[in-house]
Amino acid sequence: MSTSKSDLVAAEQPRGFADRLGATAAAEERIVNAVGAVYEQWGFERLETPAVEYTEALGKFLPDLDRPNEGVFSFMDEERWLSMRYDLTAPLARFAAQNWKDLPKPFRRWQTGPVWRNEKPGPGRFRQFVQCDADTVGSDNPASDAEIIAMAAAALEAVGVPRSGYTFKVNSRRILNGVLLGIGLEGGNAEATRLTVMRAIDKLDRLGVDGVAALLGTGRKDESGAFTEGAKLDAKNVQRVIDFVTLSTDTRAGVIAGLERIVGDNDEGRAGLKELAGIDAVLSALGIGDDRAKFDTSVVRGLEYYTGAVYEAELTLPIEENGKAVRFGSVGGGGRYDDLVARFTGERVPATGFSIGVSRLVAAQARLGLGAAAQEAPLAIVLALDGARMGDYLAMAAELRASGVRAEAYLGGSGMKAQLKYADKRNARVAVIQGGDEVAKGTVTIKDLKAGAEMSQLAGDDREAWNKAREKVQVEAPRAELVAAVQRMLAG
Repeated sequence: MSTSKSDLVAAEQPRGFADRLGATAAAEERIVNAVGAVYEQWGFERLETPAVEYTEALGKFLPDLDRPNEGVFSFMDEERWLSMRYDLTAPLARFAAQNWKDLPKPFRRWQTGPVWRNEKPGPGRFRQFVQCDADTVGSDNPASDAEIIAMAAAALEAVGVPRSGYTFKVNSRRILNGVLLGIGLEGGNAEATRLTVMRAIDKLDRLGVDGVAALLGTGRKDESGAFTEGAKLDAKNVQRVIDFVTLSTDTRAGVIAGLERIVGDNDEGRAGLKELAGIDAVLSALGIGDDRAKFDTSVVRGLEYYTGAVYEAELTLPIEENGKAVRFGSVGGGGRYDDLVARFTGERVPATGFSIGVSRLVAAQARLGLGAAAQEAPLAIVLALDGARMGDYLAMAAELRASGVRAEAYLGGSGMKAQLKYADKRNARVAVIQGGDEVAKGTVTIKDLKAGAEMSQLAGDDREAWNKAREKVQVEAPRAELVAAVQRMLAG
């Protein structure tokens, strides 16, 4: 791995410069601590993966195996190519595939650490930088996408971004796929054209509608005179794509209504609409309004990587650059990548995740006044006994987190027994249960899992002793008193 003079600036600059580098490292640490505390409060556990992976484990989305240094730093072992990790998601996929049998499902992990990219550095762009990720592997429920978005919003606020200072832009690749199918782009022969269309859409912010329309058609000549060949769509289909990417209303519900008219009747597009509707319902239940998360059909991200929902976090506070007020821009993004684990197992495993660019947040620190980390608390898990009530379960978890209790709602598809087993694997202290009987009475049942396990061992096969013990480890409380009842149980 070669080292250029620009890579050694810390060693060659006077002490003041090195002190600034130290301050940057300290700022990164404060951000990671704050974000990580939020992830853990929401029930995600920390995972560490190696900085070096076998090159083939990074997958087709990252390096070119014929030229393993293309985009990544690689070196040859005795028999195989090794590479520095390009991001934190590919190592997660490899880890999940290797350990899937023993992991709680869904598997919720967060991780932070440096990643390396063999690219030319520039302003705000480095060969090594820090990411802070959170992912849910094993849930295809749109609620898991919505939860990641809501949690990422809480993480931004934990580092000092005001609630009015950010917005999440959300889209579904399945809806875009539906639009492309509707204009006849399907099958292997159309793959190159599909990628050209997606690349054109991804340039909307920079080139505007006319520039994108040119790239969807015959092509575009830039200011230098260089010509970029287009997707060669006819005028009707160019307009259909433009109508899709420029669809804009003030509400998420309005976007969904507009998409109903554009997407068409193919199954893929309809599945994407259902996905966005599910995300909207849960975000609304969690109090994330249209001002903090909006549906934006121009968001594409990772052209060959994402399979469903995609989302970006953008700081909207104006800053001054060259005498002009501009927005700071994106500080993180993510989405659903249901095909990544399948590279190792041959079986599709749904997954979704979000990555915060720590370096970007450090750059915004002086303007935003980043704060300290949240405090970790014992874990409470809200069981999900009725798939139609996911919003209610996630809202319960949100109430507990707002009171300082580390909490999550179960997002898998298993029954009550398996959910309690999941809670045990997660080492949860409390389970919150609201089945049909509790709903009818307006109550919740709260179970002390740790005390229950201890008393179960003491009672053994004595049913009478167990029934008496159960009265101490399981209580029923009015739904309105959920937080107080959980806090009392955690207090012992």
